Amino acid sequence: MKWTRVLLACVAAVAAGGACADDTAEGSGKAAIIAALGLEPHVEGGYFARTFQPDHRPKVATPAGPRYTMTAIHYLLTDDSPIGHLHRNESDIVHFYHLGSPVEYYLLHPDGRLETAVLGPDLAAGQRLQLTVRGGVWKASHLPSGEYGLISEAVAPGFDYADMALGKRAALLEAFPQHADIVRAFTRD
Repeated sequence: MKWTRVLLACVAAVAAGGACADDTAEGSGKAAIIAALGLEPHVEGGYFARTFQPDHRPKVATPAGPRYTMTAIHYLLTDDSPIGHLHRNESDIVHFYHLGSPVEYYLLHPDGRLETAVLGPDLAAGQRLQLTVRGGVWKASHLPSGEYGLISEAVAPGFDYADMALGKRAALLEAFPQHADIVRAFTRD
């Protein structure tokens, strides 16, 4: 219950143009959000928690096997984990901005095209509240400044680790030589 109050205070502070700060012994705004939402480290970087999977519905058939019709997560990038490294999902994903600093996205399409987008609250500056990424697109996210950026993702068909590939630098440099700077910045090896 305490963390629910802390998270609601963070939401109210950010909505009023302020910052999310936790004055308790547990730490900063990002620590409060991680605790309140039960977030864990994600393999691609940042923190996440699955928030929904439709156990009440039959799974859908995909070439890789049965999957939930959709799943949803909270996803948090922080100043100490600011990169969601390049990865590709087979499913379509809709991203929703919630709180904190803007989050930059870099999308490498199968035809070689680079698309960029910023999820954030400043619509007048071209930031977006929602971003759709089709399956098969390589995606990286980045928190360029600030303590944290909180988004959610809705994935359809539902997310399964078997449907996700983490980017390998050498292979992506070969596939996207024209975007070598992006590949180097957002891969681990």
